[in-house]
Amino acid sequence: MGKGTFPRLRQVFGTAPSSPGAVPGARHAAHRAVRTAAARTRHRQSPARTVRAWSERFVRRMRAPRTAFAPRISPASLQAGLVAGALVVTARWAAGTEPTARLDGLFATFAHLTGLLAGYGVLVMFFLMARIPAVEHGVGADRLARLHAWGGRWVILSCLAHGVFALCGYATRNGSDLLTSALDMLGSTGIALACVGTVLLCAVGAVSARGVRGRVPHEIWRAVHLLTYVGAGLGVAHQMTGPDIGDNAFVLCVWVALHVVVAALLVQYRLVVPVRQAMRHDLRVLEVRTEGPGVVSVLMRGTGLDALEAESGQFFRWRFLQRRIWHSALPFSLSAPVRDDTIRITVKAVGNHTRRIRRLKPGTRVLATGPFGAMTARRRTRRKVLLLAGGVGITPIRTLFETLPGGPGDITLLYRAGNEEQLVFREELEAIAAYRGADLHYLLGPSDASFNPLALQALRGLVPGLVRRDVYVCGPSAMTGAAVTALVRAGVPGKRIHTEDFSFDGSRAASRRRTVPGAPPHRRSA
Repeated sequence: MGKGTFPRLRQVFGTAPSSPGAVPGARHAAHRAVRTAAARTRHRQSPARTVRAWSERFVRRMRAPRTAFAPRISPASLQAGLVAGALVVTARWAAGTEPTARLDGLFATFAHLTGLLAGYGVLVMFFLMARIPAVEHGVGADRLARLHAWGGRWVILSCLAHGVFALCGYATRNGSDLLTSALDMLGSTGIALACVGTVLLCAVGAVSARGVRGRVPHEIWRAVHLLTYVGAGLGVAHQMTGPDIGDNAFVLCVWVALHVVVAALLVQYRLVVPVRQAMRHDLRVLEVRTEGPGVVSVLMRGTGLDALEAESGQFFRWRFLQRRIWHSALPFSLSAPVRDDTIRITVKAVGNHTRRIRRLKPGTRVLATGPFGAMTARRRTRRKVLLLAGGVGITPIRTLFETLPGGPGDITLLYRAGNEEQLVFREELEAIAAYRGADLHYLLGPSDASFNPLALQALRGLVPGLVRRDVYVCGPSAMTGAAVTALVRAGVPGKRIHTEDFSFDGSRAASRRRTVPGAPPHRRSA
């Protein structure tokens, strides 16, 4: 602020802004003038000095303790906790097992073990997808989805193994054939309901299989997936009456408490929080804007959106309360930082739901849950950063490109697309690059071209000092896999490669086509 600022304010208002005799209106106007003078002084600074000062302030803000404690569970801590839980369940099984060499006894023993592990696996599945902020922010939604998918396979296999072992044990003990034994067992109401629950879980697993998931509309997949709750509920009723849980009062209380806690987390973060955020922020569609072939941006406005504390690189789950799409909440990344109570997402049409987003009407109410995702500035460990985006995976990368602290030459963005028409946010990216002194390279070409711009030598040529950078990668699975492989071969440590998989959910998948790198890159450097 210049030395003449306060004298000028005295001339205008007749008193200094801090003077006790200043009237309230004059005092407020004086404060506004001070801020304006300070802003003009900042604008007179050189661009490099401005960027450095802005970067230092951003780093201090990121490192400063938050007023509200926001815990984050690391992937290692989560995995250790899940393994410890499985060991406790196994120990409970071992404590109640009597050594035996009888064949029917062995079948029964393994039936108990697989049943307990299946019940524990169901709890884990629901916990992973309860959208708990500490877990989502610390582990990452894509990794949670992969753990959830792996856990689902484990649960289904454990349920089937439990049924087979129980059937074989029953048949061996009674000396009857398997068909007769199965009919006898189904005469028990609890066992019959458990079988129905297992069939429902198998149906959910079938539509979620990798070869089937891409061919099933998201609406049908979601409807079938809701059967998981029914199947799990029928299984819980069967567990509570079994000898491993029901015969021990302490174990029964602990088992019931675990189910109550997980159910409460599901209700809190999948129902209560979205409704509360909707009432607090009153988020509505402001505009739907075409960005490119099959790509639109949805601009929304609300109140108090800064309270969401959304970070660049994160996403929300969006439910638009308009006919034919209100029933689905799909995850889309922020494509611009939250500012002036406006928020923006960018969507590529890959299914019925995403195509209908183009027809959203201004004023449509929006329910947003989040933010989620761990691909943020918090993962950064180096001054220099490489951002690598493919297709509409540019959406979270564009926000990082704008907000990651760094001076000229610290930030480099490689943007992979089939041709220039498929480039999204081109004008915005070039303006950001020019203002920040960042490097921007377009890697264009068809997927069947012979040149690979994401190959080892190509990356080294485009990005000086590649091995000394943090790398953020976001795009379709094929491109992400190819990029990560090349980066590891180039010597970039895996802990400094931060990825976001855009195919863990059908709705968030920007594109399911293969994005094998193509022709020589079209380059632009600012």
